[in-house]
Amino acid sequence: MHTLNQLKNGELVGITRLCLSEGLTEFPIEILTLSDSLEVLDLSGNALRSLPIELTQLTKLKIIFASNNQFEILPEVLGQCENLEMVGFKANKIKQVPELALPIKLRWLILTDNQIEVLPNTLGERPRLQKLALAGNKLTSLPENMHQLHNLELLRISANDLSECPEQLLNLPKLAWFAFAGNPFSHADVHIESVPHVKSSSYALHQVLGQGASGVISKATWHEQIYDFPAQVAVKVFKGQVTSDGYPKDELQVCLKVGGHKNLVRPLAQVTEVDYLALIMELIPHDYRNLGLPPSLDSCTRDTFEEGFTLSSGQIDKIINQMQQVFEHLHANQVCHGDLYAHNTLLNDNANIIFGDFGAASMYHMLSVAQQTKIKKIESRALMHFIDDMHSLREG
Repeated sequence: MHTLNQLKNGELVGITRLCLSEGLTEFPIEILTLSDSLEVLDLSGNALRSLPIELTQLTKLKIIFASNNQFEILPEVLGQCENLEMVGFKANKIKQVPELALPIKLRWLILTDNQIEVLPNTLGERPRLQKLALAGNKLTSLPENMHQLHNLELLRISANDLSECPEQLLNLPKLAWFAFAGNPFSHADVHIESVPHVKSSSYALHQVLGQGASGVISKATWHEQIYDFPAQVAVKVFKGQVTSDGYPKDELQVCLKVGGHKNLVRPLAQVTEVDYLALIMELIPHDYRNLGLPPSLDSCTRDTFEEGFTLSSGQIDKIINQMQQVFEHLHANQVCHGDLYAHNTLLNDNANIIFGDFGAASMYHMLSVAQQTKIKKIESRALMHFIDDMHSLREG
């Protein structure tokens, strides 16, 4: 994190990445002094409503983040930034996306958690687009020409007002990670009671074990032993009304629907109180660790891995076999995970895996048979990428 004083005093000349979060209400014009070097500009967590036309002077700018501000219109000046590839305006108040606001070189667009009802046709005219996050808006339709997005690999349209399944998306040749729950066309109309309900007051949360877009997972113990649950459990407390992947209530229902499988975290109970939603799960053994790391700004949609990390041929075959079984189990239950990645997979020394994080998962039993077939084909691409990644880790 940098400061406005550092910027004004000329202490940041030559930097490639600038991060300012000081409640700004106006764009600091001093940012333009960094035009010879600045590639990443992060203005998240301010109170900005607009960007100046002078932004185009940042000719090396590739990435801009402006989440958690006060924008109501996506600034048109973005479309004039010649090298801009990634635009992130999550959690603003955006209602309008002008036709000219989308950069020609756009690869990654994040407009999650806004108030957008209509998207411009220029969205379908951005052939380099690989990653598109639109969850948590008010979209009732999508541009028909999105069928032209032949490089689109990851798409989030959950938690919108789409009444019909957008057919123009189902045949995209590279789409592999697709989240669409929480729309009228994908309304599941199920309330799964496969595990009992408990009160949030029945357990105590301890140290945080992990967290993601949809919630925080903590170790927990019971105040009084109930049912035949283990003394120590993991509790995922869902956060907010909408996440980058969709509605927490949809994630909870999907977790309960797919239920028992040796390579999935086992759900034990649920909490469905006002303003408090949680899933109680078996505690994962200590010897499990993350198989992969999330995509980077450069890799965009593809996982990354720790430098020097390798696997033997036997480990790779075992991991792949388990993931293929998980894939078939999910789709036998008509569930698309939407985030089939190594970074959502835990691994132990015996090459046993536990797969999790259902934040982007969607039920699809309500779709036509033809649509269901296409959904499974989309996720099969994610499985193929996973398999390719595993083979790339082969030692020697």
